[in-house]
Amino acid sequence: MAVPVERSSGSRQYRRLNRGGDRQANAALHRIVQTRLRVDPRTQDYYERRTKEGKTRREIVRTLRRYAAREVFHLVRPVQPQPSL
Repeated sequence: MAVPVERSSGSRQYRRLNRGGDRQANAALHRIVQTRLRVDPRTQDYYERRTKEGKTRREIVRTLRRYAAREVFHLVRPVQPQPSL
């Protein structure tokens, strides 16, 4: 599973996706982000904005992978049946 895990380096704390678990899911998220960076204007605008804020490419891609994971999760999760009245 590509779940976020806490990561810290001294004074900085952030989350990243777990590198273990489902390697195919992680690879799919990576492909989604790379494709969006090439094709999607919203993602390109986000990348430019974050670059101007001083973020590195690695930090931006890490964040985009989390966003993509959240989006994909909502698309593939099982729908709960509505209770009958």
